[in-house]
Amino acid sequence: MDPQTHSRRWLRRLSLTSCAALSFISALQAGTPALSGKAPTVPVEAVSWKEHTIAPVANPFFHEDAVIRSEIRPVFVYHNIDDEFLGGGNAQLYAMQIRYAITDRLAFIATQDGYFDIQNDAIANPEGWMDLALGFKYAVIDDEASQFILTPGFTFKIPTGDREVFQGRGGGEWDLFIAAQKGFGDFHLSSNLGVRLPNNTDENSTFLHYSMMADYYTCRWFIPFVAFNAYTVLDDGNNIGLDTEGYDVINFGSSEANGVTQGTLGVGFRSRILNNVDLGFAYEKAIIEPHGLTEDRFTVDVCIRF
Repeated sequence: MDPQTHSRRWLRRLSLTSCAALSFISALQAGTPALSGKAPTVPVEAVSWKEHTIAPVANPFFHEDAVIRSEIRPVFVYHNIDDEFLGGGNAQLYAMQIRYAITDRLAFIATQDGYFDIQNDAIANPEGWMDLALGFKYAVIDDEASQFILTPGFTFKIPTGDREVFQGRGGGEWDLFIAAQKGFGDFHLSSNLGVRLPNNTDENSTFLHYSMMADYYTCRWFIPFVAFNAYTVLDDGNNIGLDTEGYDVINFGSSEANGVTQGTLGVGFRSRILNNVDLGFAYEKAIIEPHGLTEDRFTVDVCIRF
């Protein structure tokens, strides 16, 4: 065999071998996914706008939160009584609230209980247990995209308290309310409008109560707010000859308070000291004459969510 023929055969074999190798590599690439230098992306769950909202601190009994949460909330209130109301004085309230989310829309709420200590010489410095208030609330609108929630609800105040601190009277009292909250990013507006309907309209007065709060989530450690709370007597009682009423804590059943409005303006903040624990502080000042029972007051609470 001459050298030229041998060279042609060698080149033919090399070409066939190269084609086979290329075909094998192509088949492997077609059947095997391409490897990436980056780790696969894990989907990130969207954070609800409600994660940055806070429960009201001022007016804890009647500014019920629109958001459905499970929580235990110890509350302490130090209350300065206006000097023109039976000579003034002060009062301390120690309470524990409980809320339990049965579903993501329905919650059981226990909004009032506790011990009340009044320092006022004109009424012999009484102290005793508060009435117990229980009820439910249901979020009829919970629009995540629009950052809006609307929650009606009710409580019934059972007259289990001591008459010495103006509790345990009147056969009980209903509170029918509508709570709402709207978010604008980290700025939130919340409100509550309700009516207090006593079973015995001689022993207790009938109230309209309304609350507003604006808060801004600056960071978890400092969430400031401003709040307004007011109470208008729709139908006075016939229990005691006063021309004012007892704001959120006491329903005197005053006989000369029909049409009277009393209100406070408050400021404060919450601090999210743990992911499920909020510390709250509020200062309120009476701003509508007659001040009646309230000069000013301080409220401290802790929301422990579960």
